[in-house]
Amino acid sequence: MRWASALSRRKRAAEAFGEAANALDHQLEGSAPDLLLAFASPDHASECEQVVDLAARRFSRALLVGCTAGGVIGDAHEIEDGPALSLTAAVLPGVALSALRVEPDWELTDASMWRARIGLPPDARPKFLLLADPFTADVGGLVAGLDGAYPGAPKFGGLASGGRAPSQNRLFIGDDVHRSGGVGVVFSGNVAVDTIVAQGCRPIGTPMIVTRCEHNVLQELDGRPPLQILAELYGSLDARDRELMQSSLFLGLEMRSDEVEYQPGELLVRNLVGADEETGALAIGAALRPMTVAQFVLRDAHSAEQELRSMLERHRRATAGRPAGALLFSCVGRGAGLFGHPDHDTSLFEEQLGPAPLGGFFCNGEIGPVGGTTFLHGYTSAFAMFREEQGGEPVRRAEAR
Repeated sequence: MRWASALSRRKRAAEAFGEAANALDHQLEGSAPDLLLAFASPDHASECEQVVDLAARRFSRALLVGCTAGGVIGDAHEIEDGPALSLTAAVLPGVALSALRVEPDWELTDASMWRARIGLPPDARPKFLLLADPFTADVGGLVAGLDGAYPGAPKFGGLASGGRAPSQNRLFIGDDVHRSGGVGVVFSGNVAVDTIVAQGCRPIGTPMIVTRCEHNVLQELDGRPPLQILAELYGSLDARDRELMQSSLFLGLEMRSDEVEYQPGELLVRNLVGADEETGALAIGAALRPMTVAQFVLRDAHSAEQELRSMLERHRRATAGRPAGALLFSCVGRGAGLFGHPDHDTSLFEEQLGPAPLGGFFCNGEIGPVGGTTFLHGYTSAFAMFREEQGGEPVRRAEAR
């Protein structure tokens, strides 16, 4: 397995593609890639058909997938403004790749439909790269249906961010360019994908039990109204955390009931979307279950950096060697706007895991697993890291389903 990633800031898409493609050829030493990922800034949106055509001619063996994005990541650098095109390529011996097209009007939650459409049994252990348009795709239904069909299988990706209204985004798959729905790649065979979802938060207060709730309304924590608990928590914090509570307070929900202690990333972070001062209840951006462990969390740049550093360190200790290649799906709310300088997450990745080809884009929502269940996130950086898994078959390609 070999990966390569390149980036061009040329203003014309054809010139940008040529520059990045030459860099890929150099890194791969002439080997023909099986997979090509392209992420283009809005400056190149009107030229996406040209990019697809150039990819088909230059890398005829490769399955192309990608989208337009408000910021692109390539060659381990983050470009958040101006014209940019990121190309990431992979030579994947023993890996089967299937192109996936998701139409906006599909019923997505039917697990049996997905198994029939994908054509693989769950024990084939497929992995899913998913890209979608935020205006027309039911991403919640998509990940729920795929989780039902293939529980525990890694699903990762993000929502295109190159447009601000329906039909403005572009999604690439194979030789086609779409303006709605979703696209993806199904991996099987000699590939393993490790995921990290860094939600950028740190806990405050103590873990509590959801003792009463209805749908997404949190009525009691440890038998008490949550607004009462928040008032007491506010009084116990320093000035900086009190300020953060005004704009950066969230609720973390446990996703692994078999664990007593929780590591970073094992609490699903969700928004507080409303409050009832009369009853003390809170409305949460997620369905709630009684007896779930919950904890309030704060998000800021320092917390985001410390959480990602901790998760990368833990991954490094648990695995042998650096990944062959990696993809990063980072929220448009992170990057230089949060950390004050570019290349924050990509630099931290390289610091902890060593140099590795790293591409991706800034998303309008990030797809990744927490506690074994796949979710659509916000304000996160979701990494997918690729390595060989022995026992694969020779590369074969399937058409979009």
